[in-house]
Amino acid sequence: MRHGKKFNHLGRKAAHRKAMLANMACSLIEHKRIKTTLAKAKALRIYVEPLITKSKDDTTHSRRTVFSYLKQKEAITELFGDVAAKVVERPGGYTRILKLSNRLGDNAQMAYIELVDYNGEYTTDKPKRKKARRAKKKVVKTETPIVEEAVVEEETPEEALEVVTETAEETPTETEEVIEETSIEETSEGSEPTEEESNPEETKD
Repeated sequence: MRHGKKFNHLGRKAAHRKAMLANMACSLIEHKRIKTTLAKAKALRIYVEPLITKSKDDTTHSRRTVFSYLKQKEAITELFGDVAAKVVERPGGYTRILKLSNRLGDNAQMAYIELVDYNGEYTTDKPKRKKARRAKKKVVKTETPIVEEAVVEEETPEEALEVVTETAEETPTETEEVIEETSIEETSEGSEPTEEESNPEETKD
């Protein structure tokens, strides 16, 4: 009977299951993200997160405890070095599962499992970049002078006729004045005495 056995057996015996999860945990520590089925990703999260918590306390006892699970020296060195420094301030929840489409063939649900602190797209502790904003151009409002439109009065045909007659009357008077001025100048020139007439005594002598 399997009473009280809540974990997923993954269709494998205990030795096979432990070896598989240990290899997957070493691959996750080395590559920071792996692709597997959703059921294996959930089982791996339960398996690897207590080991990452152990890595925060870098002692010989902790290293030997984790080595009894993983059995790979390179994975232990990476876990207690770079990974432990990244997760030192995180109180659990070191992994993230991202669901993918189903696998061709057996139609199994696929997923990514990754270490949270190594995905730059989801981290919220990014340094905020200052957005370079362009200064808004000040719009100078130029007041346009109000030009009063001149009222154009339309002349009636009667008024136009009166103007024409007035101009016609004014033109002959101007010509008469010019003729009179020319006649006066001619008469003045004709009335001037010659030198002989002005001195009659000199002619007699």
